[in-house]
Amino acid sequence: MRTLRIGTRGSQLAMWQARAVAGLLESRGQGVELIVIKTTGDRLQEAPLAEVGGKRLFVKEIEEALLRGDVDLAVHSAKDMPAVLPDGLAVAATLPREDPRDALVLPRGAAAPDLAHAAAAIGDSPTIGTSSVRRIAQLSTLLPRARFVPIRGNVDTRLRKLDQGGFDALVLAAAGMKRLGFGARISAPIPPADCIPAPGQGIVAIEIRAGDSQTRHVLQAINDADAAAALDAERALVAALGGGCQLPLGAVALLDRGELAMHAVVASLDGRRSVKRQARGPRSSASQVGVELADALARAGAIEILDEVRGARGPVAGSY
Repeated sequence: MRTLRIGTRGSQLAMWQARAVAGLLESRGQGVELIVIKTTGDRLQEAPLAEVGGKRLFVKEIEEALLRGDVDLAVHSAKDMPAVLPDGLAVAATLPREDPRDALVLPRGAAAPDLAHAAAAIGDSPTIGTSSVRRIAQLSTLLPRARFVPIRGNVDTRLRKLDQGGFDALVLAAAGMKRLGFGARISAPIPPADCIPAPGQGIVAIEIRAGDSQTRHVLQAINDADAAAALDAERALVAALGGGCQLPLGAVALLDRGELAMHAVVASLDGRRSVKRQARGPRSSASQVGVELADALARAGAIEILDEVRGARGPVAGSY
């Protein structure tokens, strides 16, 4: 059995994800080797994503290495992946989904019973660290006087900046916080009713060359069918709306009584206009559920909002 070479970024969360995949494979007798690949996004640590091309920069070099045959599989945060993969690549497996919600994080781990109490604790016009136009567009209605400021770096770097007084709060993905052992720093999870997560948030995706049936077969042993179905639905919705990781677009598909219950939103950059819709369907038709929900959003005016966003932000807009 050949050793599988796993391509990954070198960030804390990326290494956690790659080691999680490696551990599952090794427990089944599969030899693995981790290969760290520095991406453009890693080299441009100080630049706001909105100015340098969005989260696609965190997967480009890894996908190129996969296509060249330098690695056999790539491990990504699913929300960093483009809705339409490069020719010759495919998602072969996913790990079980962690908490997909966003989280409000206050300085020094201050806790709150819920989001309303956490929002009250940061005052009427707080400075909030986030680089996501999706989060800003949705939270602007909840916190209309807030000032949203871009922030980059590993989770511990962001928390240090928060605790040193650079921000009144941060908005981070609950999944990354929990996976890195910072779950206790979550002051209040943000309900999807207030901020629908990014498509793929909380899911670790494993990408391979589309024709590599041997690696695909090995990975099926660690694939989580529920997470895979949710990701199929969410990626299908993004693709149907024109793709891109640079839009104020949220979508999450959750298992509910054996079916996928899917929620999605498209908002203007200032949050003043938004379209929300829901859809349900069998897990076996996940992609179709995503397409149908995209159609419902489009009929309600989402395409007009997205076209305005693309025109205002250009091809290197900030990430969702």
